[in-house]
Amino acid sequence: MFTKKIILILLIFLSYQTQVLSKSTTLNELDAKNLSNYFSGIVAYENKENNIALKFFNSSKKLLNKHDPYLKRYVNSLVLEGKVSQAINIVKKNIKNENSNFFDAHLLLILDNLKKNDFNKAYDYFNRIKNLSEIDRFNGAILESLHQYLYVFKEKKILKNKKSFGKLSLISETFQRCYLGDQKSDVYFSNLINDVEVDYSRYIFFYLSYLIDNNQIVEAKKLVNDIEYINATLLLSQAKNWLENENIEKFKEIFSCKNHNDLISEFLFLISNLYSSQDDFNNSNFYLNLSYFLNPKFVFNLSLVVENQYLNGEYKKAKKILKNFKRDDKFYYWYRVKKEAKIIEHQVNKKESLKYITSEFIKIDHPNNKMIFDVANFYKNSKQYGKAIEYYSMLIDSLDDEDIKTDLLYRRGGSYERMGEYKKADKDLLESLKIDPDDAYVLNYLAYSWLERNYKIDEAIIMLEDAYASKSNDPYIIDSIGWAYYLVEDYVKAEKFLKRAVELMPDDPIVNDHYGDILWKLNRKIQARYFWANVLKMEDVEKEMLEIINKKLTEGLKNS
Repeated sequence: MFTKKIILILLIFLSYQTQVLSKSTTLNELDAKNLSNYFSGIVAYENKENNIALKFFNSSKKLLNKHDPYLKRYVNSLVLEGKVSQAINIVKKNIKNENSNFFDAHLLLILDNLKKNDFNKAYDYFNRIKNLSEIDRFNGAILESLHQYLYVFKEKKILKNKKSFGKLSLISETFQRCYLGDQKSDVYFSNLINDVEVDYSRYIFFYLSYLIDNNQIVEAKKLVNDIEYINATLLLSQAKNWLENENIEKFKEIFSCKNHNDLISEFLFLISNLYSSQDDFNNSNFYLNLSYFLNPKFVFNLSLVVENQYLNGEYKKAKKILKNFKRDDKFYYWYRVKKEAKIIEHQVNKKESLKYITSEFIKIDHPNNKMIFDVANFYKNSKQYGKAIEYYSMLIDSLDDEDIKTDLLYRRGGSYERMGEYKKADKDLLESLKIDPDDAYVLNYLAYSWLERNYKIDEAIIMLEDAYASKSNDPYIIDSIGWAYYLVEDYVKAEKFLKRAVELMPDDPIVNDHYGDILWKLNRKIQARYFWANVLKMEDVEKEMLEIINKKLTEGLKNS
């Protein structure tokens, strides 16, 4: 009885506050259990706990034809769990009902018919979807791009007088020309990968695939010759490795621009990536799973699923997906090892994380420069600076690429600095700046190191001003220049920078400590103690710093 009363209250509340229930729904049609499950599903869905939401939605299917928003939430939850075929079947069964008239439902039916090579039916659903009231600008761009692809597939020619969406349209037309076997495909791919405004290195892979499809193996090998593993993306590293090992068939297995499903899969991946870049992981994963539905052979794309889940703290899910990256593909497997190590770091500690990755590393007979670099970074992150230096030195001595060397010198110099070997640190960091004098991060690191040592303060300030001119929104650089002005007793100027730094990094202990110090100097002592006290609440604060903060809270700043 009590449960029914609660549900009735919820029902009345929600019907007034949100349009959770359709106008056609009556209390008699809905029993307590279904309502309870449905409301629990909504809560889980809104909290991004999709697997839990789906369980509740599965338990309240009686609402399927009685409640308008139910179908949309149910379908979305299915797709987010990778159950795309099931979501399509649910939509098909309900397509004649009013509650099926939403963007995602028709999109699923378009993709379903594309997978079945039925372009006419795909077009039919496109015509239905384009008149929906919920089509916003972004969905409109997706829909129009799909229309251009559908036209190419059906009519075997590129649509004229089409809408342009900037770089998105350039990518789409490149693939469409490739699909049609257009002789200009080569030029389009070349223009894309050589674009100076945007990093289109991903599309080098598709250009390689195009060259291999056209039996231009020598040209493909030339294209990867200049790619250095250390700074190459995961996809390009694996592609280069396949070519070096004459594993040409791998390219043909996973992607062909002659396959319309592969093309739409890549388009959906691009949409997913756009959402991910905005930290919209739900929409990103939605389109990722649609992409994978069309081309499950392209395992690399699952790395974005992993990254989304990792950033969202869904480590169990991420580990499950990582199992798709097999040992046979050297770089894919190494990516899996690295990500598993990072998960261990979050779930256990850095010590166990380092133990795991080094145990896998020693199993490799001839580790690549990329692998050596990654292990060096893990040692540095675990504060085992001596070991990190050993591996960085190995790479510095063997590589000629100056762009890579400047980064390696920066990392090794930072490791020396952490060990208190300041002469060696300064030598590496200054050598890095010789190669790239405008590197804001190296300028900042070296200058801040000097500030901490009370060494060459004036020169440090000049370097920090140069770094700030280049990266005026970087919170670490802002903190450094604020602290520099603090040390030369320009407190007004220091406060301006340190206030901004703490706004940008409210959870950083050093920034809060610095801001507390400047507030104390400005005789705003209550505020100073507030920011010092904040440090005590933060995670992973070093013991030495905690002791200093506690002393400040008790005694304030001496000589002030």
